[in-house]
Amino acid sequence: MNKFENYGLDPDLLKGIKETGFEKATPIQEKTIPFLLGHERDLIALAQTGTGKTAAFGLPILQKIDTNQKRPQALILCPTRELCLQIATEMEKYSKFMHHIKIAAIYGGANIETQIGQLKRGAQIVVGTPGRMNDIIRRRKIDLSGIKTVVLDEADEMLNMGFQEDLNTILSETPESKNTCLFSATMSKEVANIAMDYMKDPLEIAVGKKNVGSKNINHEFYLASSRDKYAVLKRILDLNPEIYGIIFCRTRMDTKNTADALMKDGYDVDALHGDLSHAQRESVMSKFRHRNLQVLVATDVAARGLDVTDLTHILHYNLPEELELYTHRSGRTGRKDNIGTSIAIIGPKEIGRIHRLEKVIEAKFTEQKIPDSKDILKSRVVGLAGRIENIKADHKVLNPLMDIFFAKLEGLEKDEIIQRFVTLELQRFIDFYKNEPSLKAPDPSHRNERPSDRGGFNRGGGKFRKDKKWSSNKFDRKKGPGSFSGGKKRD
Repeated sequence: MNKFENYGLDPDLLKGIKETGFEKATPIQEKTIPFLLGHERDLIALAQTGTGKTAAFGLPILQKIDTNQKRPQALILCPTRELCLQIATEMEKYSKFMHHIKIAAIYGGANIETQIGQLKRGAQIVVGTPGRMNDIIRRRKIDLSGIKTVVLDEADEMLNMGFQEDLNTILSETPESKNTCLFSATMSKEVANIAMDYMKDPLEIAVGKKNVGSKNINHEFYLASSRDKYAVLKRILDLNPEIYGIIFCRTRMDTKNTADALMKDGYDVDALHGDLSHAQRESVMSKFRHRNLQVLVATDVAARGLDVTDLTHILHYNLPEELELYTHRSGRTGRKDNIGTSIAIIGPKEIGRIHRLEKVIEAKFTEQKIPDSKDILKSRVVGLAGRIENIKADHKVLNPLMDIFFAKLEGLEKDEIIQRFVTLELQRFIDFYKNEPSLKAPDPSHRNERPSDRGGFNRGGGKFRKDKKWSSNKFDRKKGPGSFSGGKKRD
């Protein structure tokens, strides 16, 4: 029964679903949609990130909306403005052909008067972040007495961000008779507490086992001393020229420092953290979605709700404090039947955490050798060969130019021309790594090693100099190769 047509949904809603490209319900949608359409009981739904949770609660909400009433009937709370906008946008797509349904996105960082205007004009569905929703309530600009459904999406993160009082205030404004639905990737202690505090005898639905990671993800770790940690991070990036991913740090300061160091060393990266304004965040995300950036450096909270589905790698520069968060992070890769890679850089004291994570996600981690110059240059040659193999030559333009090209290189054998071309492409890596020492993983039995979370920016191997700047035309050997795919200049 995984076709949307089998759920008795409104024809106009089905038309919107079809236009989005969805044909069959995902497992969480298959279990959740019929229940929410046919029951009034509270619900806890557990599924990994990227499994279609928005449609799982959004389609039943849209089906039940009374378009004759203009006041809010459904309230969806989520931790970040990015996720808020994502949910509102997806629900607008589903309801494109449904008449008189209005959805308001209420989040911080945007003009509050504009959002109040949306509410005044009438919105049956409100998607909001707790802080801004509480501001709206304090101004008495919203009436929640007609709310029939409340959805708490990523509720554990809302508590981690300090929104406990805001949630209490908001939920106290809603009727006792409402239905409450909680959607999460993990069943953490925080989620259990929310169920106890805010829900009445909820049914629990889970797709797969609780907290178990996707089978499409390879889990790896590199053991590094604190002084080598940043150098190891750069070597991982250099080893993977086609990487498109997120580097996770534990704090805003770690995120900013790591991103700044990588940018100074010429990598196509930027930072995503809570200190950015809405406009700055949107600018960073736009560049990332258009692949003008290959890597984001982010905190767990700032990365919530990122709607990017084709990430190749997740890198854990710091392991999360709560092991359940690892599932959130790694679940951003390996989607849509693609294979993803999740890599942790850890110190000797964190080996035990890796073993505990293996039990949580029911998957094994593979320890990887820190790449040396041969590994990196080999990877670069393979990547270059792949790019050459896949590119189509414009013979019409090039044929008249090739005589000039070969005349200029008269006297060189074909193999010599190819070797010089490869040298030209890889010169910065050859220059940098030919004098770089091999980095060895510390002995895990040495328990006196300081935690690797310190970053190692100003220690051996990872040192960067503020008096030097990267240019796509000039390579600074003191820093490192920089660009992932051949020296592309950052925007």
